[in-house]
Amino acid sequence: MTNPTESAAAPSAHEVILLTRAGCGLCATALEQLRAICADFGIEPGTLDVDVHAETDPGLRAEYGDRLPVVLLDGREHSYFDVDEARLRADLGR
Repeated sequence: MTNPTESAAAPSAHEVILLTRAGCGLCATALEQLRAICADFGIEPGTLDVDVHAETDPGLRAEYGDRLPVVLLDGREHSYFDVDEARLRADLGR
C-alpha cells in the first residue's frame, strides 16, 4: 500500500529576487521584509544590483532603475517601492 502523502505533488518552488542598488535605504528595508516573508515558505530571496549588472544587461537598469526596489517573483515584476506582503504571501502559497 502506498502512502498518499508520498504521492502528493510537492508545491512548486518559487524564486524571489529583489532588484536593488548600493545605498538604497528602501532596498535594505525591502530585503529585510522579504527575508521574513520568504522564510515562512522556505525560500531565500536573492538580490540583483542593477548598477553592477548594467555592463552586461543595460536594459535591466533602464527598465527598473528609477523604481527600486523591485520584487520579482518567478522572473516577473511583483511589486516596486514597497513589498506587497499580503499579495506576495498569497502568491507564494500557490
